[in-house]
Amino acid sequence: MRVLIDACVLYPTVLREIVVKTAFRGAFTPLWSPRILEEWRRVAQKRGEGEIADLEIDGINALFPGAIVQHSFETAARLSLPDPDDIHVLAAAIDGAADELLTMNLKDFPARTLARDDIQLRAPDTFLLEIFHSDPNMLRGVLEEIMNTADNHGIDTANPRALLKRARLPRLGKAVYTS
Repeated sequence: MRVLIDACVLYPTVLREIVVKTAFRGAFTPLWSPRILEEWRRVAQKRGEGEIADLEIDGINALFPGAIVQHSFETAARLSLPDPDDIHVLAAAIDGAADELLTMNLKDFPARTLARDDIQLRAPDTFLLEIFHSDPNMLRGVLEEIMNTADNHGIDTANPRALLKRARLPRLGKAVYTS
């Protein structure tokens, strides 16, 4: 399954780490465009994290050398979305032959528009929850790795469910950390 990842999923850090590590373990093939990466970089720079973003972007591009997709002017020109600034995202999904578009901005991508190109719109919480249900041990391993890294960086991980809720993954947190 090929999944185009929008900039709003690549930044913030915890969400990106979960998504990227899940892809690294083979759950799906990630895709992004240079413009999506640039949007991530710009947001990080505004928050004083530009140098870190540059290193992280280089890192994910090295991990997934086939992830970068370019979209054509022709594809973008035929599209219409509620927010014209998102056309490049859908165009990259189309030209990258994505099966799914992973974004927090669901309202900006009407299902009818995506259906024309057989692309399914996905929110990260739902997407990762489905992966958890299909391979709980793999996703638990990803989360354990992320919690260990966060703990080593001084982030309070005493309540991992709350950390996932702050990362906008409340359903995943409930499923993994309620027993």
